Amino acid sequence: MKAADLILLIGGRLGEWPSQGYTLLDVPVPKQTLIHVHPGIEELGRVYRPHLAIHATPTAFVAALGQIAAPNDIRWRDETKAAHADYRAFSDKPTVVPGPVNLGEIVVGLRDALPDDAVVTTGAGNFSIWVQRFHRYRRYGTQYAPASGSMGYGLPAAVAMKRLYPQRTVVAFCGDGDFMMTGQEFATAVQYDLPIIVILVDNSMYGTIRMHQERHHPGRVIATTLRNPDFAAYAKAFGGFGVTVEKTADFAPAFKAAQQSGKPAIIHVKVASEAITPSTTLEAIRKQAQAAQG
Repeated sequence: MKAADLILLIGGRLGEWPSQGYTLLDVPVPKQTLIHVHPGIEELGRVYRPHLAIHATPTAFVAALGQIAAPNDIRWRDETKAAHADYRAFSDKPTVVPGPVNLGEIVVGLRDALPDDAVVTTGAGNFSIWVQRFHRYRRYGTQYAPASGSMGYGLPAAVAMKRLYPQRTVVAFCGDGDFMMTGQEFATAVQYDLPIIVILVDNSMYGTIRMHQERHHPGRVIATTLRNPDFAAYAKAFGGFGVTVEKTADFAPAFKAAQQSGKPAIIHVKVASEAITPSTTLEAIRKQAQAAQG
């Protein structure tokens, strides 16, 4: 984005996260030519002043755009191919992480096994980084995730989507602390016979908060360690299906067993606490913070 001449933003907000802390573009007037298309008029010009603001829904805008003939000479064609190749390289090959469970390999394997219309929901937390990086959404309306960073979103969202679309596969990715915010909704899935599959990623801590503590306050970790229950037993206690995964190779048969059970299911995936993101570890963050403090 920093190297671009023109940025066309369709339906998105350039808030703190997508702007990488408001560093990608100059505030309030970007150096790049910015065209911002958004259905909420209050969002246009809120932080960045676009050179052209278009108040429209993404679907209406793209439909109108499709009526315009493409130029014969697309100067950025090679750059587009290179960017796509970069994305494929970034999202195709899972990174090496500490511990016997590699969440990236699990997501890639699941990505290739799920039908195109499968619904994937997530809550908020570092665990969702693996889903956003390695999963691919092939159809509109197959991802449901919180835009506001609300923990506990994934499970009730999965319950709702399975109720609306009982014929579709619905998979919820939840963190351990994330799941405990709304875990009682698993009882709702059992009560209404909604066979969702919950992939519960357990690193025994509030991972995102712990990461920030290690980065900004090294040596001052507080109140982020969790003493979790046996989540597979939790599922069974409600009348659902539960299984625990402690090695990557055990996930595929566990997922198949969950499907075959015909019940709401929890796959309790235990991951190493050091595997805080696909690209770094807590130890690396800790050392960087200590080095910065001298």
